[in-house]
Amino acid sequence: MKTLLPLTVTLIGLGSHLAATASALETTGTATALSERPMPLGASDPAAVRRVFNRQLKIFGIRVLATRRTPDAKLRHAAAILAGYLDNDRDGQVDNPQVVAAMVRQKATLVMFATEREAERLERTLPDRWQDSHQAVALFAEETHPGGAARRRFDASYEEIFHLITHAGYAAAYPAVFGMRPGSQLANAMDRARGGRFLRVPRRYPAKAWYTYDDRSCDYGCQTQEYIYWGMTSLLGAQSAEWRFREIRQEWRLNTPKKFRAGDPLLYRLLTDSRYRFPKRLPDGKYRVSSKSARQPSSP
Repeated sequence: MKTLLPLTVTLIGLGSHLAATASALETTGTATALSERPMPLGASDPAAVRRVFNRQLKIFGIRVLATRRTPDAKLRHAAAILAGYLDNDRDGQVDNPQVVAAMVRQKATLVMFATEREAERLERTLPDRWQDSHQAVALFAEETHPGGAARRRFDASYEEIFHLITHAGYAAAYPAVFGMRPGSQLANAMDRARGGRFLRVPRRYPAKAWYTYDDRSCDYGCQTQEYIYWGMTSLLGAQSAEWRFREIRQEWRLNTPKKFRAGDPLLYRLLTDSRYRFPKRLPDGKYRVSSKSARQPSSP
């Protein structure tokens, strides 16, 4: 999970009022689609922030910010993946308003940089006060690959955007279930997947473990977020290709829906529990909803 200040440690985000409607969408003919017109940041954003990010899209009250060097196509793709995760049935309404309310309450946002090097250079210029009062996950355009599976290139937007949703949304909305501390249902499932409760990354995982993430900069809470990401994207089929399994098998073994369902019943039950309204299909970056099913957005 890539975050800012430093990039591997903290979530930051941006504030806005809750609009769990299609407020980030525009009607085009007989369908509702994501706006393809990113807007400049507002005067309420500090000048130093506007110097880093020059445009934005808002998805159900959650902002996606981009630097000048981030291509519009990558920005729109990331926004569509976010919308596809939050409104997976494409009816124009968020599937889990409680999760989105938590994200907005925590001022969650996705911040896009052209490259990791650009992020390392520019994030230092963001005001401390702004950083302390916001939450966001970073995504780099260089790792965002629409349709990348056809070229054997994994699209990192599936990971980073889902991290934002689970950390700022599910963990806050359901702390006893998806909280990042030992003892939550998610953490208990992870302890089993790792072969034990390890507050620090062990030198070697038990042979029976199927989740063996070994990045020592990722603490226990961070490990829960990587774990739920692996489970969700495996269930949705994002990790199924053999070339992808070769890339990830050193830290995750259950890369297909069949393997995951059979091998990790605890996490599988959480992710398929209808109370939590997790996605049932992988977003394709082409978010559209029928104008008949999309309700009109309420006034702010």
